[in-house]
Amino acid sequence: MCVDSHRMRAVLVQQRTPARERQPISLRDLSQLRRVRDRIDREHAQPLDVEALARGVDMPAGQLSRAFRAAYGESPYSYLMTRRIERAMALLRRGDLSVTEVCSAVGCSSLGTFSTRFSELVGVPPSLYRREAARETTGMPSCVTTQATRPTRNRGAQVA
Repeated sequence: MCVDSHRMRAVLVQQRTPARERQPISLRDLSQLRRVRDRIDREHAQPLDVEALARGVDMPAGQLSRAFRAAYGESPYSYLMTRRIERAMALLRRGDLSVTEVCSAVGCSSLGTFSTRFSELVGVPPSLYRREAARETTGMPSCVTTQATRPTRNRGAQVA
């Protein structure tokens, strides 16, 4: 009885261990993940979800999410939202579009979700960013502005 319970425990522990900890990512998977990331970069304004991205590389959605997180440190959805917010920042700096128009232009269907994600990544609401960003980046080349204002997750995390 004791031997069977140990075997059962070992099976349960193995099932709970994330796939990325059990085996390394193959070159084929890395190639597919790169294609997914490139597609997100190209089509960030289009309606994209993990299932559609997974179908594009013939991979189950759960496997894609786990492998993407293991390779890039964030989920496909987080990466997509980061790209959308990055593009929104550029459009807001121009100053000729309203926050609602920018929200639609970057592929977000909900203004509330867009504003929440924007505030999480950038640290200020999009309306405030729109008012202040153009002033702060005046005279900077666009390549420098893009690099200097790139949104990053965990911006407030403490560095040990």
